[in-house]
Amino acid sequence: MARLRRLAVLLAGSLIPLICLSGQTVSASAVPAAPAAPASPVAEAFTRAAATYDVPRDLLVSLGYAETRLDGHGGAPSASGGYGMMHLVSTPAARVLERAAKLTGLPVAKLRSDDPANITGGAAVLRAHADALGLDAAARKDIGRWYPAVAGYGNASSPTLARLYADTVYELLTAGVRAVTPGGETIVVTARAVRPDRGAYAEVEDLDRTFAAAAVDYPPAHWAPAHSSNYAVSNRPSSDAIDRIVIHVAQGSYSGTISWFQNSAAKVSAHYVVRSSDGDITQMVREKDRAFHAGNDNRRSIGIEHEGYVNNASWFTDSMYRASAALTRDIAGRYGIPKDRAHIVGHNEVPGADHTDPGPNWDWTRYMQLVTGTPTNPHTPQEVCGSGYDIVDSAALGSAGTVYLLYNTANGNNCVTTIKRTSLGTATATTAYLEVQGKTRITDTGNFAYYAGPVRAAAPGTCVKWGGKAGSSTYDSPFEHCG
Repeated sequence: MARLRRLAVLLAGSLIPLICLSGQTVSASAVPAAPAAPASPVAEAFTRAAATYDVPRDLLVSLGYAETRLDGHGGAPSASGGYGMMHLVSTPAARVLERAAKLTGLPVAKLRSDDPANITGGAAVLRAHADALGLDAAARKDIGRWYPAVAGYGNASSPTLARLYADTVYELLTAGVRAVTPGGETIVVTARAVRPDRGAYAEVEDLDRTFAAAAVDYPPAHWAPAHSSNYAVSNRPSSDAIDRIVIHVAQGSYSGTISWFQNSAAKVSAHYVVRSSDGDITQMVREKDRAFHAGNDNRRSIGIEHEGYVNNASWFTDSMYRASAALTRDIAGRYGIPKDRAHIVGHNEVPGADHTDPGPNWDWTRYMQLVTGTPTNPHTPQEVCGSGYDIVDSAALGSAGTVYLLYNTANGNNCVTTIKRTSLGTATATTAYLEVQGKTRITDTGNFAYYAGPVRAAAPGTCVKWGGKAGSSTYDSPFEHCG
């Protein structure tokens, strides 16, 4: 019996379901219910998938990083219909997710939301591209020979974009990758010298910089026109004044976003797309035409998409901020658009918008400083007062700030806020007040870094008096806006 107990202890940590030995029952407490989960599930998934499908592990990681920064986004699709870390696309035109399910035998639902399964699916699809190209076992050992397979994986709309996609992956492979997954794992690809064998893609030109003068509005940009279904030919600013620039985040990669805007099924576009790694810019819609990017604001605005995802700040690099700010500064200068947050807005700030981009990770303070060359208040009156409020009046407080009156038609409430323009980030005396006729004045006053308020009050069909102070300047309205 003593021997039996010792053997049971020795086997307790194993995967053998020990129930009875030599006719004696072993206590269930000596046998674990299930094996412990791996400490590094994503790292192990890449290693396992690479071995299973004979795909270079570092190439597989670099491809996933180029697509999503190794963030599966909880199974939510990208703007172009891609799922998971490996961006397995499922659209009527590209059934990559479904192909991965057929190759691996894994359910589509699992491939969408389970990171290890998604990585397995990506490896299977990449290997299938290699097989179609005739890469035998010896060729697969040469990481440079995988270039055409990587180009095929990207589902690009043209050979030019396929080359752009593959070049991005190989540049990451050469430079090395260090990524932290949402689960906290650090995934590393060590930098190494890689010479890609582009095959037929060696004859494909880069995105066009040698365009006719009529084809582009911002000289540093490439030109890759969106599909004609995704924008409206117009004659702005003759037909419609251009007075707003809208900042977007693509929820996808640079090449994937360009491909999507060239897809007739998209029904969306933007004038420009900016790359994360180096600030490279592609123009896709002429500024005179109306891109489909901001709903009711399409007629008056120019849209700039940025590679990346709203919930992952790693996409918003210094190179991207600087390149985008230079573009915004150029557009604003040519159309006389004020370089402020009332005219340079996020997609989420467009009236009626149901989007959240550019999201909380977008650094508005830094961006506007790059646009203007001076510190700018990152807060807008609509942001301070809240959803549903629109500006109905404003008054300058010298150079120190502006006081705004806003109204919410849904609930009949007014709102007042004073937005500072100087001493930003430093607490200085600032005031905002609102007085509904026949009622007590409501005031917010104190030392504030960016704004005073919001001060809200219900005033349907009633006159209001409003005003504020910043620096040495004060504004006091009469009773007005009585509707």
